[in-house]
Amino acid sequence: MTKLLTIRVIEQSDRVSWDRLWSGYLTFYKATLPAAIYDSSFARLLSADAREYRGLIAELNGEAVGLAHYLLHRDMWSVEDTCYLQDLFVDPQARGAGAGRALIDEVARRAKAEGASDLYWHTQEFNHTARRLYDQVATLTPFVKYDKPLSRN
Repeated sequence: MTKLLTIRVIEQSDRVSWDRLWSGYLTFYKATLPAAIYDSSFARLLSADAREYRGLIAELNGEAVGLAHYLLHRDMWSVEDTCYLQDLFVDPQARGAGAGRALIDEVARRAKAEGASDLYWHTQEFNHTARRLYDQVATLTPFVKYDKPLSRN
């Protein structure tokens, strides 16, 4: 049986599937977020604001198996915008079917169509499965990320 892989924009009707995939992503990174963050993040993905996050869903034979969240933003090193791929996740049961590569390719296609000059993302050093794909589709840079929490928690 041929497997049909499609990539499309997230819609309101995807909320249950998105919650499942987003939870899988957070579980992989040993993170939990309150329901209010789920609600806020999903609303951002549905926003018509051009400067807001955007989201894609990967479907395999009609079932949601992956997601990508990305943001177009200004870049001080270029006249054109750049694109940040913040989150990429494919259900472990669906890996190997090309959904991760297809999501990256679709983010790149959409960003380029809107005039972005670059697409970038981060991953954790130990994420070897994803890095095997990333090494095939992009160039590893020498940058190191620092994080300074600003919340008062």
